Amino acid sequence: MLVAFSVTPIGSGEAVGDLVAEAVRVVRASGLPNRTDAMFTTIEGEWDECFAVVKEAVEAVAKGGHRVSLSLKADVRPGVTGALTAKVEHIERALRE
Repeated sequence: MLVAFSVTPIGSGEAVGDLVAEAVRVVRASGLPNRTDAMFTTIEGEWDECFAVVKEAVEAVAKGGHRVSLSLKADVRPGVTGALTAKVEHIERALRE
């Protein structure tokens, strides 16, 4: 499964990058395949391991404030692996044609 999520601290001011970096640190330490862009971090793994990482990332951001906004989107496809890169590779091939 792929899980794309974004965690945003609320009430900690306009500069949230350092707190968001703590969430990304959790993701990278998880060992799951991942990709971070300007809006979301996407991870790939099994249901329980993905949601454990999301929970830990939210908890890391929450240490900097009392409230956290979480946006999440999941692509649940049991037995599929490598989708994190395969989907992008497919689009890139289509663009070259």
